[in-house]
Amino acid sequence: MIQNKVKYINYCVSCFSKQYDMSLLEAYNYLERYGGIAFLDECYAAEHLLSIEEALRDLDGRVAKS
Repeated sequence: MIQNKVKYINYCVSCFSKQYDMSLLEAYNYLERYGGIAFLDECYAAEHLLSIEEALRDLDGRVAKS
């Protein structure tokens, strides 16, 4: 399960970087700073069942509150 979670978080970071025209490193650092990586890790059980669009919407909501 850990490998799946890592792949999922990596995919979300990649999609987030494309959505906001950031490099992967910039996107990762931003998400790490504002709790997005922790959110994806903690909520993996539910979030990985959603479409990537819904997951990114949830992620946007999480980091926007920070």
